[in-house]
Amino acid sequence: MNNDLDILLAPPPARRWTGARVTGALLLLLIAAFALLGPWLIGVDPARQTLSRFLEPPSLAHPLGLDHLGRSMLARLADASRLSLSMAALSVLSAAIPGTLLGLLAAWHGGWPERVLTAVADAVLALPGLLLVLLLAAFAPGHFWPLYVGISLALWVEYFRVVRAAASILLASPQVEASQLLGFGSLYVVRRHLLPELLPRLLTLMRFGYAGAVLAMAALGFIGVGLQPPTAELGVMMIELLPYYSEAPWLIASPMLILFFTLLGMLLLGGERKP
Repeated sequence: MNNDLDILLAPPPARRWTGARVTGALLLLLIAAFALLGPWLIGVDPARQTLSRFLEPPSLAHPLGLDHLGRSMLARLADASRLSLSMAALSVLSAAIPGTLLGLLAAWHGGWPERVLTAVADAVLALPGLLLVLLLAAFAPGHFWPLYVGISLALWVEYFRVVRAAASILLASPQVEASQLLGFGSLYVVRRHLLPELLPRLLTLMRFGYAGAVLAMAALGFIGVGLQPPTAELGVMMIELLPYYSEAPWLIASPMLILFFTLLGMLLLGGERKP
């Protein structure tokens, strides 16, 4: 009897990282280090203009050259990376925490709380996420908060739906029933049974949500409805430098490569794990 209970209550086996996941983690660490430490190490004002040196090619003083207004591309790229990546992380956390808690609440209590929360989630899901961001951006064009609030409101539904569906099954499992029969409380059940099973799903959602948030901000900046110049942001930099792609292709390639390697790192980080 005791051995059976030990098996039921045992946590899932530990998993090792594969080469793809290590590569993805290293890519993201390098980009994060560039975004966080770059502005301090470079020590150049990203808004400083030198119009007489516009479209200057890369050199030792300016490894990525100067843009069409004579601004340091390396300094602006570091500033844009910090802005885009930090705002995406904040949006994902602001969606994941309430979405997970509301999903657990709905699965645990059921009844009218679950019906009300599901109806709200379905109503939000019926509205395209990008349209929601555009509606908020129309009230305060060029500001940070419409992007942050819009992306968070569009993302929390995914966490709610996944957590509610998975937690409903887990709460009816033999492991949870055994813990409840033994007198363990709700916090123990959540910590020992729900979180170990939900965390892999949540991390997957956060990876894709983070990549989607970075892409959404870049797309909104690229079409001119997100952040506005002279703010250093990846999408804004692309649309600013697009007219000069034939004269200075390295300029527009820089923000594109940061965006590409960020998304690649997120995808590699979600690679298969071997037991």
